[in-house]
Amino acid sequence: MLLIDNWEQANLDRDTVATIGAFDGVHRGHQHLIRGLIARARETERLSMVITFHPHPVAVLRPDLEIRYLTTPGEKAVLMEQLSLDILAILPFDAQMAQMPAADFTRALVQHLHMRELWVGPDFALGRNREGDFAALTALGAELGFAVRKVEPFVLDGEVVSSTRIRTLLAQGDVRTATRLLGRYPTVAGEVVHGARRGHALGYPTANLEVRQERAVPADGVYAVFAVLGPERYFGVANIGVRPSFDNGARTVETFILDFDQDIYGCDLVVEFVERLRPEQRFASITDLVRQIGRDVEAARRILEDEARNRQNP
Repeated sequence: MLLIDNWEQANLDRDTVATIGAFDGVHRGHQHLIRGLIARARETERLSMVITFHPHPVAVLRPDLEIRYLTTPGEKAVLMEQLSLDILAILPFDAQMAQMPAADFTRALVQHLHMRELWVGPDFALGRNREGDFAALTALGAELGFAVRKVEPFVLDGEVVSSTRIRTLLAQGDVRTATRLLGRYPTVAGEVVHGARRGHALGYPTANLEVRQERAVPADGVYAVFAVLGPERYFGVANIGVRPSFDNGARTVETFILDFDQDIYGCDLVVEFVERLRPEQRFASITDLVRQIGRDVEAARRILEDEARNRQNP
């Protein structure tokens, strides 16, 4: 897959079939669209291309709103490549691009990225003041030499799959439904950093993740998770929250990796959220806390064993 961050430096030798959007999460709706686009590109002997942006356009257009990303640009690129996409253009979105007229934007896509077909959703619009809606883009296409195809939203269980809906599910702690909409487990990734080491004292040492502030993180609580270190996947229990039994401090993501005893400070860890076990809670004593952690570990082990078995025998 070719990765482009500056369309003026692109040097393509074939025409493209393209789609444009934030594509945060690369969820099942995105995957459905991209697979159809790839099939069309191969059918017409063109290249398949996704044009996306960073930061999210809403972060520039509505700075008063707090954006929580489901995927980093790097994670988005990996997921797109797994779909066998030919070209991913991640363009910087700033105030200048926000004010670009739709005609100028599409003209640049035709000139630099050889766009000959554009796939859009029914409510899609681009350019200054969202002037480039379906009708306007169709007219521009007739002038500039590209066709526009309207693609209906992907519906699952009677509801449209969207990044906004997935963010809401994560905020509710419903990682099971979020998994169904994403087509994979929701994740949080980061470097393992030193914490207060309370887990060591309790007999359950945890890996503390340094998570980007803008990352979408599930609701506070205790979760059965897979902890991924390089090519290896381990069972784990993750706690998200402020440790109410201790200091009600800063919000953290801490993972106890089952049957594991290695120094992984400084390593990159990916936590895949499988099921929420319970909300975070305050315990009257350390003894009560340790007893509950033990129950959490056993519950997580049962869930993850079933999960691993189902993955092997879908």
